[in-house]
Amino acid sequence: MMKLTVFGIPNCDTVRKARKFLEQQGVDYDFHDVREQPLSSATLSAWLEQVSREQLVNKRSTTWRQLSASEQALADDTQAIALLQAHPTLMKRPVLQQGSQLQVGFDQAKWQQVIGL
Repeated sequence: MMKLTVFGIPNCDTVRKARKFLEQQGVDYDFHDVREQPLSSATLSAWLEQVSREQLVNKRSTTWRQLSASEQALADDTQAIALLQAHPTLMKRPVLQQGSQLQVGFDQAKWQQVIGL
């Protein structure tokens, strides 16, 4: 089985719930704190080839509401990547990555499919 990586921030309730789920299933995974280790533009660009900006950027976050209207326009992927790098908490969390498979947000049924439970 390919290594799983969960991307998020440790104090996010949804990330906590997702990590607890993986631990209860006995699944070995790496945790990547996006605040401590911001994501590279290459990683974000690869993700945006699989999921839309709307899926990856959390428009319900406090961080989003603090952005200017021009920043919120999300004109293109380049702007979305710059915003996600400047404000890691804008990312919808958690992101589960296994090889080239990506799952944004915690949906237990979808995660079970990705993990093969």
